[in-house]
Amino acid sequence: MYIKVDSMMMKRILAIFVLSWGMGFAAHAQDGTDSLRREVLLQTSMGDIRIALANETPLHRDNFLKLVGQGAYDGVLFHRVIKNFMIQTGDLGSKNAGKNDVVGETPETYTVPAEICFPKLYHKRGAVAAAREPDQVNPKHESSASQFYIVYGWNFNEPEIDLFQHKLDSISHGKVKMTPEVREGYLKYGGSPHLDGGYTVFGEVLEGMEVVERIQSVETGKANRPKEDVRIVKATIIK
Repeated sequence: MYIKVDSMMMKRILAIFVLSWGMGFAAHAQDGTDSLRREVLLQTSMGDIRIALANETPLHRDNFLKLVGQGAYDGVLFHRVIKNFMIQTGDLGSKNAGKNDVVGETPETYTVPAEICFPKLYHKRGAVAAAREPDQVNPKHESSASQFYIVYGWNFNEPEIDLFQHKLDSISHGKVKMTPEVREGYLKYGGSPHLDGGYTVFGEVLEGMEVVERIQSVETGKANRPKEDVRIVKATIIK
């Protein structure tokens, strides 16, 4: 499954300095909890991540809860990890993958219709969003049945936010506009704004961003797969 990493972003990542990431993740993740009700605990091999699901995306919420309830995510790998961008998981065929196996391409029997709720739900640090196939074969931006990613991203200054808004204007023909609240969120907490308007954000991390930070920092090999397996040991509905 595909999550776009454009050339400008890669240049930005390569130029990134060593940052001292703050501990304000949890406080930020609590913002807007009036729309985030059902909660799931991801017990990973590197620690626990508690996420909340957005009622604004009921198809994604219910699909995710169904898979969690079936135990579908128990044992899956974080098969694609890109530092200062995101961690991706949910390939149901990755549970028994060998060290040299290709992961992330297990066939799926259905997709989930897009429920893009930008600007209310955007790609801030800690956002949980659905992976999908690229635009060329998926013009409706329908989501993967099971694969999802958690955003880490990077921090911004005002000129960089302006640059990304210009890029969004070009991609969306002026339809995707950052509100003052979204701009402030990216400036204060970071994220991956180039994905806004193209992927369905359906939740956010409430606790465990330090675990996300550790996972996104692991050493990776071919196709951005961690050299040492990192996996969801068990996913549980807790609320």
